[in-house]
Amino acid sequence: MSTIERNNSTENQRVAIVGTLANTMLGFRGELIRDLVASGHTVFAFAIDYTPATEQEIRAMGATPVSYRMGQLSTNPLSDIKAMLQLYRLFKQRGITLSYCYFSKPAIYGTLAAKLAGVPMRIAKIEGLGRVFTQHPDGDKFKKRILRRIMAALFRISLPHAHKVLVLNEGDKQDLQSFSTKMPEPTVLGGIGVCLKRYPFRPPVTAPVRFIFVGRLLPEKGVRYFVEAAKALKTRYPDTEFILVGAPDNKPGAINKAELDQLVCEQVVTWPGPVEDVAPWLARSSVFVLPTYYREGVPRSTQEALAMGRPVITTRMPGCRKTVREGANGYLIEPHDQAGLERAMLEFIRNPDLIPAMGVESYRLAKERFDVRKINQSIMKTIGVNVAPIASENEMPDPANDWHAKVQTSVK
Repeated sequence: MSTIERNNSTENQRVAIVGTLANTMLGFRGELIRDLVASGHTVFAFAIDYTPATEQEIRAMGATPVSYRMGQLSTNPLSDIKAMLQLYRLFKQRGITLSYCYFSKPAIYGTLAAKLAGVPMRIAKIEGLGRVFTQHPDGDKFKKRILRRIMAALFRISLPHAHKVLVLNEGDKQDLQSFSTKMPEPTVLGGIGVCLKRYPFRPPVTAPVRFIFVGRLLPEKGVRYFVEAAKALKTRYPDTEFILVGAPDNKPGAINKAELDQLVCEQVVTWPGPVEDVAPWLARSSVFVLPTYYREGVPRSTQEALAMGRPVITTRMPGCRKTVREGANGYLIEPHDQAGLERAMLEFIRNPDLIPAMGVESYRLAKERFDVRKINQSIMKTIGVNVAPIASENEMPDPANDWHAKVQTSVK
């Protein structure tokens, strides 16, 4: 019997989920951990920055937290090799039978470590190619071009040792296949999914029209295009509001705290400061805007906005296209198209009646494509582990239908 056949059996697995930050493990991988545990698997959650509090949260999910060392942005090969060897030892010590390594560096070095440790089933998940593969409008510096070649070489070395490669969009699949013809054909998942109970539908606000940006305040995420649109439109439509939700950053080109304070002082944007829960801010918004040119997987922030019933304006980047049905739940623009962004926002300012119907379409799209319960079941079947019956959140009552029917009746 082959390795994959053994792991497609009904035996419970000892699963290593290997990521980077503990908060990401909790926020974006929490539902998968719970579903694996509910299906009878033993789960070890690997992160680089556990605190006693985050360790306790992982244990409350039924998993075991495991700390290891890996520099997120390090380009030191010796440091990365040390991280790989540490993961090798940890996999051996815990008798791991399935490794599930997500994000680029864990996928590269975690997969190689799992191969060395003889882990029977090795999964590499690439959730967007990230900053190294993001092309800037002014061209890329020499150092970045070199880093891109190094990352491509590392993918070429590591991914052939994975039994399954998972990606979130077709663009990443094509790029990875261009790096290596020997790796397994990537499976396109379409998103990591969102808990529809955690981000429930809420009727969008239409008076005043409020645009919201949620994400890191980095130039690649398009935050400066959002701010420039706010400046231009606020002078003509002073009642329109623009909300920035995200932490300031001191990286070159990012929006720092001093600039944020100035924008707030000038009443260009509302900035609530760092928030742990974005749901209340999405609930008080009208339209979600993400003019990104970053090499996203499928932005989790957009999935959350869809689930809560917000029309979306975003770009035709590989990770964003599937979050918008043009004209039905929002608008797609080209990356770096400032005029196109402002035209799309003007459509909602001048025609606020578009917002309710488009919000309902967003919610329906979230139920169809981004229900985390359905996606987790798909992942678990793809990687060959037994799955306990888990009710899809599509079985919940649909609040959007009743609300939309009332809106249509009142309009008539």
